[in-house]
Amino acid sequence: MKVNISEISRISGFSPATVSNALNNKKGVSRETADKIFHVAQECGYQPKAKISSIKFVVYRNSGLVVSDTPFFSSLIAGVESESRSSGYETAIFNLDKNSPDYEKNLNLLMTDSRSAILLLATELSEEEAPVFQKVSSPLVILDSWFENSLFNSVLINNTDSVNHAVQYLIRKGHRKIGYLQSSVRIQNFIYRQMGYQRAMLDSGLQPDSKLTFSLTPTMDGAYNDMDRLLRQHPEMPTAFMADNDIIALGAMKALQGHGYRIPDDISLIGFDDLQFCSISTPPLTSIHVFKQDMGKIAVRRLIELIDSGTQVKTKIQICNEFVERASVRQME
Repeated sequence: MKVNISEISRISGFSPATVSNALNNKKGVSRETADKIFHVAQECGYQPKAKISSIKFVVYRNSGLVVSDTPFFSSLIAGVESESRSSGYETAIFNLDKNSPDYEKNLNLLMTDSRSAILLLATELSEEEAPVFQKVSSPLVILDSWFENSLFNSVLINNTDSVNHAVQYLIRKGHRKIGYLQSSVRIQNFIYRQMGYQRAMLDSGLQPDSKLTFSLTPTMDGAYNDMDRLLRQHPEMPTAFMADNDIIALGAMKALQGHGYRIPDDISLIGFDDLQFCSISTPPLTSIHVFKQDMGKIAVRRLIELIDSGTQVKTKIQICNEFVERASVRQME
């Protein structure tokens, strides 16, 4: 039978907090008390947990189309590495590809690593796949996602409210026929963003029109090619589009311009992420700024808090975004 702190507390007569502090060499416990606790622990065969020496940044991929080598994820990783380094932890990047033949082997390595705390980039992780990560043996924080049916310590961005605000901005600019450029790969973030679009429309007495929702591949070339193909079919068009992210918005913008549409005179566009490309596109793209490095740093701080305290309380930390107005939206007359 595995002996835990509660059992040592019962046998020794000291509180669980005192036992934990003694076994972890923390201040506030007298030498005499600590000696008694260590003696009981030794007799019981207590095996202390291995000391966490590093933070493992796990990049989970399913399609691989959303989590790619973009400035968004580069900034996120930079924030993680910076905060880990300043806190005295090494950072190791661990790729976990759901479609790799080595997936089960790599997953098992991750689950049994007791010397690394885990920061899981769960952007492409589905609700159905999430529960397996509740079984990891080390402290874990989920980054960039949230699951309705599985409880995790999570750090994520405010998707729904941010898009709701952006679509309300379009409505204040006089737009009523507002479409949506959605990713053909549906992840949690994109689902919550589209909910923000729908909420803003309905709250303003407008009905989202499925004919004005176009599904595009979430890569620059993919979004361009898909939009180009759709435009050749001469579909009904809105006066403005909200997009799942900047990559989709910029790919669609190029296709629209190639078909003679003027941005924003004919069609207005808003993206999400505020990538560096947004300020140099023609016209510069209105977007939603995500504090990517700060998000990574906050996730590391929460992970270190779990390492130090051992608390079982789960928290959801939501990072607010910032609307960035540029030149891709026109005022309707």
